[in-house]
Amino acid sequence: MSLRFGGKGQAFFQADSPCVEKSGVAESTTPPNGPSYEGVYPIPRPNIRSPFWSTGAP
Repeated sequence: MSLRFGGKGQAFFQADSPCVEKSGVAESTTPPNGPSYEGVYPIPRPNIRSPFWSTGAP
C-alpha cells in the first residue's frame, strides 16, 4: 500500500496484491457533467468548495 500527497495536498492511495490480475475498464456510458480538459495541460486544479472538507480548520 502507498499513500502519497501531491501539490496542494492532493492525495493518492494505491494498493497492490500479487493475486490480482489487471483488467480493462469499460468506457463511460454517461456524458460528463463538467468541462472536458482534452488537450489542456496542465489540467486546472479543482475549485469546488465543500462546507466539510474546505473549512481550513486543523
